[in-house]
Parts: sequence; structure tokens; C-alpha cells
Amino acid sequence: MTVAELEERMTSKEFSEWMAYFAIEPFGEERADLRMGILASVMANLWGKRKGRSWRPQDFMPRFGRRDADPMELLRRVKAINQLLGGRDETHGAR
Repeated sequence: MTVAELEERMTSKEFSEWMAYFAIEPFGEERADLRMGILASVMANLWGKRKGRSWRPQDFMPRFGRRDADPMELLRRVKAINQLLGGRDETHGAR
């Protein structure tokens, strides 16, 4: 599906809901990297200790320069995208 097709089929409200869901339950490549990092750290800790501490999943995950965002900043971004796409804020007590 192309971006244009997706824009025709998905409302800004639904898109915002998917973004909020992803913030709570990430999926995709980043989550897959975490799963593999967990597996790699378990294997590394079974077969050899690191001097001073055990291996952690993060030791085996790629770093691409992303930083964790503040939850309120994520909410502001979702609201801004929703507004840009012509959506309305239907949350209780919306400002």
C-alpha cells in the first residue's frame, strides 16, 4: 500500500490512535532488535562472562541516534499531526 492509498483509507483519528498504541506497545524493527538483543545477551552470558558485569540486551542492539521522547512530547506531536491532517481532538476535556 502506498502512502497516498493509506491517506485515503485511514482517518487522522485512526492514525493518531496507532501512534499512541505504538508508544505503549512498540512493534517493528526496533522491537525485533530488542528480541535479538535479549537472545544474544542470554547466549553470551551462558558462554562467557564479561569482566565486571554481565552482558545486557542493549550491548547487542544497533544504535541509530534515536533518543527516547518524553510522553507529553509524544502527545503534543500526535495532536499536531492530527491537526495537520484535518482531524479533531475528540479526547475528553480537549484543549
